[in-house]
Amino acid sequence: MSETPAIETIDLSRSFGPVRAVNRLNLTVMAGRIHGLLGPDGAGKTTTLRLFCGVLRPDTGHAVVAGIDVVRNPEGVRQRIGYMPQRFSLYGDLTVLENLRFYADAYGIAQAERAALLTRLLGFSRLAPFRNRRADELSGGMRQKLALACALIHHPQVLLLDEPTTGVDPVSRREFWDLLHEAVHARGMTVLLTTPYMDEAERCHEVSFMRAGDMLANGTPRELQRLVPGVVLEIRAEPRHIAETALRALPGVRDVHVFGDRLHVITEPWFDDATLRRTLADAHVTLHTFRPVTPGMEDVFLYLQRERTTQ
Repeated sequence: MSETPAIETIDLSRSFGPVRAVNRLNLTVMAGRIHGLLGPDGAGKTTTLRLFCGVLRPDTGHAVVAGIDVVRNPEGVRQRIGYMPQRFSLYGDLTVLENLRFYADAYGIAQAERAALLTRLLGFSRLAPFRNRRADELSGGMRQKLALACALIHHPQVLLLDEPTTGVDPVSRREFWDLLHEAVHARGMTVLLTTPYMDEAERCHEVSFMRAGDMLANGTPRELQRLVPGVVLEIRAEPRHIAETALRALPGVRDVHVFGDRLHVITEPWFDDATLRRTLADAHVTLHTFRPVTPGMEDVFLYLQRERTTQ
């Protein structure tokens, strides 16, 4: 993978009235990597992508995308990037092939290379059997694959994706990620994507966490996992709410997070497991499973959010 930056920002900021959507963002995305921008709704992820596209102008700061200053030459940036917005933006009354042809026209793709290009994109997106199906009649996952194929039609250096798998079934999500990795490894493309799904962070080369316009942390998934102090214990116990209350009161327990039917308990390194078992037994809680686990991205984000709140 290249050590050349594909995206660089210095103190990039954008406000909407009193709301600071992006606050002095400093971000470097290296070429040939998949970089995930994670955070809840309102974190500033979509605004960041729109600044990189040149759709919005920053209030202060600078951004360089694919070697071009976004403020000075937004049109030049658009020629070098592909962009997928949150909402499906293709033409529902056109077929898969007609949508691809439309984008080929829009980007001025030469006629001599169109046939081979469209064939390659249909094969890449696994949409060749559906080339004559209207976009409105595609499943959610197939629509996203079509949108990706259209975004790639002009060979962009940088691909910006805004929550590309939201509302897509798990199988289609996995297939979409397979396509992204294929595009990056085969062509050296750079991908910056936003997502609310913490599990998708582990598929990225690097990850940045945002909250209320601020950058909380960034690094590789492994580097971010090391930010969570102590030990993370995964516990399945019933009644869960009684177990949660009892565990929060224990000395040496830093925090407790609910993950479906399980609890993730963040403890100090010196924490005594026997005390935990005894406390749950005294609270008439049945302990089903108990094991140390590697912190997941959701553990990391909850820890970062808690630390920022208590500062």
